[in-house]
This record gives sequence, structure tokens and C-alpha cells, in this order.
Amino acid sequence: MSERAALVAAAQRSIARGSKSFRAASRLFGRPTRERAWLLYAWCRRCDDLADGQDHGHAMARVDDPAARLAEIERLTEQALAGAATGDPAFDALGVVVAECGIPHALPRDLVQGFALDAAGFTPRHADDLYRYCYHVAGVVGVMMAMVMGVRADDHDTLDRACDLGIAFQLANIARDINEDDAAGRCYLPDDWLAEMDVPPGEAMRPPWRPRIALLAKRLAARAEAHEAAARGGASALGFRDAWAVLSAADIYTGIAREVAARGEQAWDHRVVIGRGQKLAWAARSAALAASRKAIPRIDRAGLWTRPR
Repeated sequence: MSERAALVAAAQRSIARGSKSFRAASRLFGRPTRERAWLLYAWCRRCDDLADGQDHGHAMARVDDPAARLAEIERLTEQALAGAATGDPAFDALGVVVAECGIPHALPRDLVQGFALDAAGFTPRHADDLYRYCYHVAGVVGVMMAMVMGVRADDHDTLDRACDLGIAFQLANIARDINEDDAAGRCYLPDDWLAEMDVPPGEAMRPPWRPRIALLAKRLAARAEAHEAAARGGASALGFRDAWAVLSAADIYTGIAREVAARGEQAWDHRVVIGRGQKLAWAARSAALAASRKAIPRIDRAGLWTRPR
């Protein structure tokens, strides 16, 4: 087995353990894109695990050495971007996918900045802070994934829409995981939103405030849907299989946001998951949309947060 094949195999194992939704969507890619998507995912997942003391996204807990963990992420990332072997398959995977796809080094560094925000105990004061955070932890991943699929670095509109999809995913995750984040001492609901609802700092998950937090979760879900709707227009720039995968993933994550909103204050009694049957139904619908992707309108992005350039 070649070194690259071994990295792909390790990345495939990582995605199988870490993300059922992303794994399901990635199966729709053609082989070259699928392998590169796995390589990129493996690095993102490994950084997340290093930062949070997790194992493939499970058992998140408070860590007592966030600065040291961030320094290790930065060191290994820079080593990989320089084309050197790191001794860690996930970081070596980054080096491969960046070289193969011509991904600007500024983009992985933007993702690392997301981990820096968390290490510094980031909490958003306003919605713009929340969007900036969502860009650094997910929107930039959408941009890199678009480049994995062959989108040019100067196709700014398509890359903006790829960023929209990443932001939509993150807003859905934040809505779904409010309780888990609260248990880990984190809160990604903007301070001014909490003040608007008269929810005291640090008490988001206390029973008296759940109905109000449910309203904020609905707000997150609505904003996720707005970014997801804008993102769909970017599928017109992709090949059939890539568009199929992207549209399927969009349905899955928007489905998560909608389910959180629909459950109201019971949204966090049991983790929201999308069943296999529903995923298959959305994949079938997305195949039809991908076949006519050139007709998907690029709706006006006016009023939506836009990534830095």
C-alpha cells in the first residue's frame, strides 16, 4: 500500500467513526473527490479532537491546557503546509490535499483561528461575532471543500456560497448542541440575544429558561436555512456527483436545524439525528436536482454575512 493510500484508509476510518452524515454524503462523490474530502475531513476531525480532548467527536469535556493544545495544532499544521511529514496521519493528510488541490495556505490557517477562538474562551457578543466564529470553524471548510471539487480560487461567488453552506451547518450544530456546549462551559448564543430574552449568563440550560432558549434555537435554524438556500445556487458550478453530494448534505443539516426548531424546548432531551430512511429519500431527491443543477437559481445574497477575502 502506498503512503497516500494508507492516509486515505486512515481518513476513511476517521470519518466512519466521527460523522455519519458526512460519511453518507461523501459516498456520492466520485473517487478522486471522495478521497480528498476524506483527507480534509481527517485533518479537521483531528484538530477538533486535539482541541477538545475528544475521540472522533465523542465525549467532549473541559480541558485544562487549551493553549498547549492549540500550539500543537499550529505546529503540526504549519509542518504539513510546508510539505514535511508530521508523524500524524491526519496532518499528513492535510499536506496531501493542499498540494493536490492548490488550496491557499491561508484557508487552513483560518480554520486554526477557530480553534484559537475556542482556546481563548470565545463567546459572541453580537450576531456578527457568531458569524465570524462560524466562518472560522465551518465556513472555511466549505470553501476548501469547494476547491477539492475543482472550484477555482477566483470564483468568488461560488466560494461565498460554499462558505454559506458551512455556516449553515455550524448554525444547525450550535442549535442542536446548546446543552452539550453548556455542559462544557461554552455558549455560542450571542450575549445580546440572551439579554433580549432576559436569560442570565451561564444559565441557558436551566429549566426556567428553556422556552426562551428554544426561541433562540429557532432563530439559529432560520438563519441556517437562509444560508443554506443561498448555498444551493453554488451547485450549478459543480459536476453531477459533487452537486449530488452537496445538495444531499444540505438537506441533512438543514433537516437537523428544522427538527431542533420543531421540538421546541424538548430539543435537547434526546440528540437530534436524521434516520437512514430520510437520508436516502433526500439523496434521491438531490440526485434529481443535481441532474438539472444548471437551473438552480443563484439567489441574491444581499443581507447575508460574507467571508473575509
